[in-house]
Amino acid sequence: MGRKITVAVSTLNQWALDFEGNLARILQSILEAKDMGASYRTGPELEVCGYSCEDHFREPDTFLHSWETLLEIMMSPICENMLVDVGMPVMHRNVAYNCRVAFFNRQLLLIRPKMALCDDGNYRESRWFTAWTKSLQTEEYLLPRLISEHTGQRTVPFGDAVIATRDTCLGYEICEELWNVRSKHIEMSLAGVELIVNGSGSYMELRKAHITTDLIRNASFKAGGAYLFSNLRGCDGQRVYFNGCSAIALNGDILARGQQFALQDVEVTLATIDLEEIRAYRVSQRSRCSAAAGAASYPRIHCDFEMSTHSDIFKTSTPPLNFPNHTPEEEIALGPACWLWDYLRRSGQGGFFLPLSGGVDSSSSATIVHSMCRQIVHAVQLGDAQVLHDIRKILADTDYTPDNPAALCNRLLVTCFMGSVNSSKETRRRAAQLANQLGSYHIEISIDLAVNALLGIFNAVTGLTPRFRTQGGCARQNLALQNIQSRIRMVLAYIFAQLMLWVRNRPGGLLVLGSANVDESLRGYLTKYDCSSADINPIGGISKTDLRRFLIYAKDKYNLPVLESIIDAPPTAELEPLQENGELLQTDEQDMGMTYAELSQYGRLRKQSFCGPYSMFCHLVATWKGDLSPKEVADKVKHFFRCYAINRHKMTVLTPSVHAESYSPDDNRFDHRPFLYRANWSWQFKAIDDEVEKLQPIYTPSSLPSHLRPSSDDLMLSSTQRTGSQLDDSKHSSPLSSASASLDVGGGISTAAMPPALAKKPSGYSKVHVNVLGKIKDRTGIPV
Repeated sequence: MGRKITVAVSTLNQWALDFEGNLARILQSILEAKDMGASYRTGPELEVCGYSCEDHFREPDTFLHSWETLLEIMMSPICENMLVDVGMPVMHRNVAYNCRVAFFNRQLLLIRPKMALCDDGNYRESRWFTAWTKSLQTEEYLLPRLISEHTGQRTVPFGDAVIATRDTCLGYEICEELWNVRSKHIEMSLAGVELIVNGSGSYMELRKAHITTDLIRNASFKAGGAYLFSNLRGCDGQRVYFNGCSAIALNGDILARGQQFALQDVEVTLATIDLEEIRAYRVSQRSRCSAAAGAASYPRIHCDFEMSTHSDIFKTSTPPLNFPNHTPEEEIALGPACWLWDYLRRSGQGGFFLPLSGGVDSSSSATIVHSMCRQIVHAVQLGDAQVLHDIRKILADTDYTPDNPAALCNRLLVTCFMGSVNSSKETRRRAAQLANQLGSYHIEISIDLAVNALLGIFNAVTGLTPRFRTQGGCARQNLALQNIQSRIRMVLAYIFAQLMLWVRNRPGGLLVLGSANVDESLRGYLTKYDCSSADINPIGGISKTDLRRFLIYAKDKYNLPVLESIIDAPPTAELEPLQENGELLQTDEQDMGMTYAELSQYGRLRKQSFCGPYSMFCHLVATWKGDLSPKEVADKVKHFFRCYAINRHKMTVLTPSVHAESYSPDDNRFDHRPFLYRANWSWQFKAIDDEVEKLQPIYTPSSLPSHLRPSSDDLMLSSTQRTGSQLDDSKHSSPLSSASASLDVGGGISTAAMPPALAKKPSGYSKVHVNVLGKIKDRTGIPV
C-alpha cells in the first residue's frame, strides 16, 4: 500500500550544558522509537544543549559543543535508515538562532531556524536568539569543518523550508510558533505539508496543560494533517518545571499523548498515521482547497526515503485517544515533587531539611516530599534503572531498593519543630503527628535559649530589653522580637541541615526547604532572611487557597488524617505570647489586614490583568459592589499597594521555587518591576479618590439583609482593639502600621485555614481591617 507511517515524538528530561547526558538521552529516544517501528523521530526544543543555558548561549563553546554532540548522534548506527531531527542553537553569519536540524543517513538535510520568539512569562528568548524573518527563503549554511570531514558536505540549506520524502512532506514550527497569532502551520498545510512538527520547551503552570493540547488538536483540525508535538519535562536548572505532554494529533483528534509528570528521563510516544486520511480530510474542505490553490510554495528539500512501506496493509492506524487532565490538586502533588527530585539528584545533596510548624504551608512542603518518595518507589517498581541508580547514589547505599514511601521519606526528609515559649501545644502536636504519618525523621528543638542569648547581647550593649506589645512594648520592639525568632530558625535550619547526616552516619548534607506561599510573598508577609530563606521552596509559586485544596486531596490520597486538623486550624505564626488561657492572640489574616482570598484577586489583577492601583480599583468596585462601598474598596486597594510597595524589596532574595502560578511576584525572571517604590502612590491614589467622589452619590448599598451586612468592626481595627501598632511589613503586623522603621516581615511558624470569624460572605468575599488611610509612612518618613 505505502501510505501508513509510524512516527515518534520524544519527551526528554534534559539538563542545561549536560552535553554527555543529553546525548545519551537523545540516542535512547531514537533507539526506542526505532525498536517500536518508527521511521521518523523528533524531539524537544534545544534538546542538545538544554533549554535553560541562558547567557551561555552567548559563549562560542555552547555552539561548538552542540555541533560535537550532533556529530555523535549523526554518526551513530542507531540513526541509520531513519529520518531524525534535533533541537540545538546554530550561529549563522554571526547571528544566533534557535533551530531544528534534520538529517538522514549521516547527511544533513535542513537547518530550520525559529521564526517567532517568546519573551513573556519566564521566557527571554530574544536576549539570546534572533527570529528568522525571511519567509519561504533559504540560504546556504557553511558547515563546521568537524561536520564536513565526516559527511563530505560543505553546506546545507538554512531557513524557512520543508522536507519532502518520497511519500509525504513535513515542515516545522518551534514552540512559540504554535501559540503565535500567525502560526506557520496554516501556510504549510496549504502548501501541501502533511506532517507539522513542533519541538517545544513549554513549562508547567497550574491549570495550563489543556491549553497546549487544545492548540495541537485545533491546529490539526483547522489545517488538516498530523501535528507532532515534543516537549521537555523536568527541571533543567531553572525555576520552571517543563510540562511534558508530548502528543500526536490527526485531523482534530489526539492519537497519542505522553505523561505530564513522571520521573522517566526518556519517554517515546508513537502513532501510526494513514496519509490517505489526511488527503481525504483536506480535499473534502472546499474552501480550504480554494485557498490552497493560490498558496505560496515552500522551498522543498528532497529526501530519498520512504517513511511508509509497501507491505503496510496489515498495519493498524492509531485510534483517537481520550484522556483526563490532572486536577490542580494533582498537579501540585506531582509537579513540584518531580521538580524536587530533579533538583535533589543533580545537586549532589543527601535529602531535605524542613522546619515543620504544623501549619498549611510547611505541611504542604512536607507532603510534596512524601509525594516525591511515592513516585520514586513507583518508578523503581516499574523497573526504572535510572531512578534506582540515582536514589542509591543520593543515599550512598548501593544495595538499597526503596519499597515503602514512608521508609524512604525517613531517609530523605528531616523535619524539625522549632518551638518557643510562644508556641501552642496544638501546633507541636500536629507537626509530630504529620511527621509520623509521612515517615520523616522528626526532631523537636526549643529556640528560646538562642533568642535569650541574642537579647542578652543587646541588653549588654544598650542596657535596654525590648518587650512585646502585650507587655507594654512599642511597635518596633514587638516586631524586633518577632523577627529575631524567625531569623534564629533560619540559622538553626542550616546548621542542622549541614550536620544531621553526620549525626545519622551518612555522608553529605541536606537541602533546606522553604515554605512561603505565593500570596504571602506578594503581600511581603514574610521576614527577610528568616526560615522562608532556604535553598529551594516547593510551594513558593502556589497560592494559599490552592495549598488548602491540595491538603484536602492529599489527606485521602496519601492516608494522612492529621491534615484535616491542619487545614481547620487558624493561620498564625505564633511569634507573640499566647493569651493567658493558652489561646492564640495573633492570626495571619488580621495581621495582614486582608484575607488570602483577597490576595489572590489582587495578585491576578496586578500580574495577569496588568492593573495599577486605579485600574484595580475600577475592577473591584464593580466586582465587590454587593458588599463594599467605593470608599471601602478604595481603602482596601490602597492598603494592598502600600504593603506591596514597602515589601517589594524582599522579592530580590526570594527563595528559588518551582514556578506554578501565573501571578507569582518572583522578580528573578517572571515579574520585572522595581523593588524600591514611593509607597504613598500619590498620583495613583488621587485618581482613585477622584473616582470615589464621583461614585459615592450614586452608590446603592447592597440589598443583603442587615444581619448579613458587615459591621463597621469588620472594616476597621481600632487602636483600642490592639495596643500600640506594628510595622506594616512584618508578617504579623497590624494594618494600622507605621512603616518608618524596619523593613522586615515576621516569618516562622505558620498554620492553616481561615478562622470562622473571617469566613467568606455570601458573595465569596470577606472584609477585615481595611481602614488604614494615614496610618503608614513611606520610606522618606512622609505620612501616606
